[in-house]
Formats: sequence, structure tokens, C-alpha cells
Amino acid sequence: MAMDDFPRITRDPAVMGGNPCVLGLRVTVGMIVGQIDTGVTVEELLAAYPYLDRDDVLEAVRYAGCFGKKATR
Repeated sequence: MAMDDFPRITRDPAVMGGNPCVLGLRVTVGMIVGQIDTGVTVEELLAAYPYLDRDDVLEAVRYAGCFGKKATR
């Protein structure tokens, strides 16, 4: 898999230290996955961060699954 397979995820050295983020937002894949790892549901995450949508969250989880948690930091 390549970054092209994740159109909602971007990496930019000038944004959030180059950590993968949801496109157009300063929300890292690591933050999303970290929240889910602690038991936060997708619905709770969407309520807490209304500017995210379900596809953003699911793609972040898929990204972490493909590249590993280490790649989310």
C-alpha cells in the first residue's frame, strides 16, 4: 500500500512534525488511533471532534493497520 491508497491522510514536514494527519486538519492519525485504543468509540470521537467525519476516522485506523502504530508518530 502507498499513500495514494489513503486520500484522506497526508504527511507534511511543516504540519504536526510530519506525522500523518487527516487532510486539511491538524488531527493526527496517532491521536485518532490512540483514542480508539483507550476504548473511545467512533461515535464518541465524532461527537468530540465534529469536524471529523466517519470516513476520516476509518481511514486513519486503516492507515495505522497498514503501516503500524510506529508510522503514526
